[in-house]
Amino acid sequence: MRHKLTLFFVMLLGVLMLAACGEDSQEDVLQNLNDKWNDVKGYELDATMEIKTGAEPRVYDVNVWHTDPEFYRVKVTQQGEDVTQMIIRNDEGVFVVTPSLRKTYKFQSEWPKQNSQAYLIGALAEDLLADDKVVMEEDEKNYIFTAATRNNHKSIMPTQKIVVDKKTMLPTSVSVVNEAQEEQMVITFKNIDLGMQHKESEYAVENFSESNEEETASASAPVQSEFQTYYPELNWENTKLVDEKVVMENGTERAILTFEGDKSFTLVQQPVEYGESATLPVYAPGDPADLGFTIGAITEKSISWERDGVSFFIASNNLTQEEMVQVAASVTTGGLK
Repeated sequence: MRHKLTLFFVMLLGVLMLAACGEDSQEDVLQNLNDKWNDVKGYELDATMEIKTGAEPRVYDVNVWHTDPEFYRVKVTQQGEDVTQMIIRNDEGVFVVTPSLRKTYKFQSEWPKQNSQAYLIGALAEDLLADDKVVMEEDEKNYIFTAATRNNHKSIMPTQKIVVDKKTMLPTSVSVVNEAQEEQMVITFKNIDLGMQHKESEYAVENFSESNEEETASASAPVQSEFQTYYPELNWENTKLVDEKVVMENGTERAILTFEGDKSFTLVQQPVEYGESATLPVYAPGDPADLGFTIGAITEKSISWERDGVSFFIASNNLTQEEMVQVAASVTTGGLK
């Protein structure tokens, strides 16, 4: 009897060891993902992006082109609204095209190298490899990774949960959460075509500008409602609104809000000026900043964006870039005071 029990435990131990040997380690899975997502000549994908930071969630359709090594085109369209923006990187630089404003902005930027985005699968792979505290769990069909974010939102949305299909080894969703583990942004991938390569000529800004001109040539600038001042909703101690004034410059109202304290800054806002053509790029300082709800421009001491017919600009000598993004997000979600 004792011999049979010993034999049973030896066989059971052997089965467990074989099972363990058949499982890929976290390091193996991460390396396989990085190889699969980055060692391709290009890809195209479709996804939806839901932003939950406002009073009402906003949903965007996202289409991404990437051709190795550094050609990108990201098209973001808000569902239910005729609002589309594109980030384009080609051999001439980085551009943000905003058809509804008939504007094209050009940046001297290394985007997206310094600003990871959840809808760029190569950046996701790099996020996972960069975080030495990444945690991998799994269920029957998926690997689930919890990792740090590496973008302009990382101070207010520090963690992302990335779900990867075991069969295809492709991401199916990314959930970005705040410090309270509340979902703030959800990316859901609908289709990923690895190996899809668009020609370099297809990334020319003129291709999109020309089509935009045809669409907007007969359209007048959108009718704007009466200009009203927006206020950030912040819970920062020792930072208060100390001055507010509205000035008129060349027939345009401009609101200037001054906040002083530990985290002082100035917020300027005015109605958007619509361009005559999207073919002439306007040079913008800094780097493109994907704020979730729109694409703006960020430098070491300022951030600017346009939203709902209003142009916003924040300047500060003591806010970090992450804190400027936090102010910008609160202005958009807070609405009118």
